[in-house]
Amino acid sequence: MALSQLTDEQIETWPRERKDAWWREHVYRGDMPQLTLRSALTGFLLGSLLSATALYIGAKTGIAIGVGMTSVITAFAVFRVLSQSGVASDITILENNCAQSIATAAGHMMVPLTSSMAAYMLVTGRIVPWWQLLVWCAVIAVLGMLIAFPMKRRFINDDQLPFPEGRASGVVLDALYTGESGAGMAKARLLAGAALLSAGYQFISSGGWMKLVQFKLLHMDRWAGLKSPWTFSQRLDDYYYGAAARLHLWTPTLGGIDVRQLGLRLTLDSALVGIGGLMGIRIASSVLLGTIVNYVILAPIMIHRGDIHAYTSPSGALVRISRGEIVNQWSLWWAVAMMVTGSLVGLLSRPALFVNAWRSLRGPGAAATRAADGLADIEFPPVLSFIGVPLCSILGAWVTHAFFGVPWLLAFVCLPLVFALAVICAHSMALTSWSPTGALAKITQFSVGAVDRANPASNLIPAGMTAEVAANAANILSDIKCGYMLGAKPRQQAIGHLIGILAGSLTAIPLFFLLFLPPGPGGVRSVSTLVSDQFAMPAALQWKGVADLITKGLHSLPASAVVAVAVAAAAAALIEGIGVATKGRLPLSAVSIGLGVVLPPEACLCMWLGALLFWVLGRRNAAPGTRGHAFWVQGCEPICAGLISGAALVGIGDAVVTVLLT
Repeated sequence: MALSQLTDEQIETWPRERKDAWWREHVYRGDMPQLTLRSALTGFLLGSLLSATALYIGAKTGIAIGVGMTSVITAFAVFRVLSQSGVASDITILENNCAQSIATAAGHMMVPLTSSMAAYMLVTGRIVPWWQLLVWCAVIAVLGMLIAFPMKRRFINDDQLPFPEGRASGVVLDALYTGESGAGMAKARLLAGAALLSAGYQFISSGGWMKLVQFKLLHMDRWAGLKSPWTFSQRLDDYYYGAAARLHLWTPTLGGIDVRQLGLRLTLDSALVGIGGLMGIRIASSVLLGTIVNYVILAPIMIHRGDIHAYTSPSGALVRISRGEIVNQWSLWWAVAMMVTGSLVGLLSRPALFVNAWRSLRGPGAAATRAADGLADIEFPPVLSFIGVPLCSILGAWVTHAFFGVPWLLAFVCLPLVFALAVICAHSMALTSWSPTGALAKITQFSVGAVDRANPASNLIPAGMTAEVAANAANILSDIKCGYMLGAKPRQQAIGHLIGILAGSLTAIPLFFLLFLPPGPGGVRSVSTLVSDQFAMPAALQWKGVADLITKGLHSLPASAVVAVAVAAAAAALIEGIGVATKGRLPLSAVSIGLGVVLPPEACLCMWLGALLFWVLGRRNAAPGTRGHAFWVQGCEPICAGLISGAALVGIGDAVVTVLLT
């Protein structure tokens, strides 16, 4: 069924109060259940699972995956099966939308844990206590929500801006509940099937699970004499290297350097295959290009020059050249230059974002808020934002000062930036489904860092706060757009977002410590475990790189690294400039090229193979209505979501089992 919407002429000519009256008469579903106990519980459980998945993938790839569509399909399928079995009635379209709101809010709570907050720990060497993480993340998430709802009346009710991602969720929900349920169940089966296959593969590749099965359940260490459990190696070349060691076969080198030191390995990780499918061939190819330029060309040259070298640590241990040392000693700097320059050029090439965002705060829409409000009984009460935003801002500044030592002045100075950038991000999300939080956060980081270079927290924490408040506000508005299309009560969606903030915090923060900060000898945790071959933390490394540049300056880098920074910045500006001039026809992304430098090369290759697989099969099955098109094109998103969630959940379980067995 086609969703009711105003015409372009009506949007331009009608005042907002008339649009609100039309919406209440033609779209609003006042008598339909929305925030019920089961929708809250469904959203809480799905949000917890999906935030865990997002945390796992964010630490691996630096990419924040969307969880909204996955939660919609999963909730629909679960309750459809329960309904057909006579166990429970089907969930309504608005209950599903509310569960999605909760899950979306929960899924976003992990973002600072793999970016600004992880970078702070890496730079300072201090592990932030769990309760401080919980308070900080909750305060900025609530502040983002309180800022979002006043903008909702302008961007959604009055301007009727598209919010493409939110609109897509609304269209999918409408299709599921108005006669296309067969297609919805087909997508749910694809998601479940892919998740089971991915989980099974991850299970046999996981040391913790295999030790539990082979040693604790089957006791194979006793009757079979196994000293360590058998696992299927995700690094497929391990089988070759094992044979090479026994049979004295050739060991691949590049410029006389073992390719394993460069991180050039052949890996099959089902979660990364799914990430590649969602990335698309353009982004995945840019990531792979960054890997090739850095690890195949530049790293061997810099190793021979001595700019990347082995060294003796303070403990006296010899630290060999490895992928991690290549990044830390040299490559990180040009990667950060590429990503930051690319982000800023991409942002500045859209001046309309700044102009329109400013105009959105003025004009007839602002005066209309003083008119008779026909939606006062269902909208989020404006008084809560008027009171809550100042209170949360003061609380955020206090938390920033008390927990992280940021001077009071800097803590308060960044607050105006928070509000201004939140409007820009929201307007960008409304038009493109792209929120330039990364670029805007770097503006804050450099601005505050120019005032206080000595304390890394002074630029990391305020910039992290700016990014997360703006991102939360923009993502909430996208989610509210879906509810607006379907006739939902805004204030119940607001309550749903609070439930999601709780669900995401209670899940993501304990998992953060379990996965990335496990207790070492004597139960002592160390930031040295934050970055590993399994979890590269690329987003955190980017934040750390900017903080280090601000603190130490370019003069602390090798001369070749300074040259690489300049060349990378110029190349990023050129790439993004050509992209703008050709309206996106250039199949390269400067930000993605930089990402390919900080990610493990084996992960980049695996993601590219995943993108290539779906791109080739999508082109071969391009004709709508065919079985192949339904599977590989329309089913791409649920298949990829299944691959990601299956591998991530089993991988998280493996970490839990490993800790318990230890």
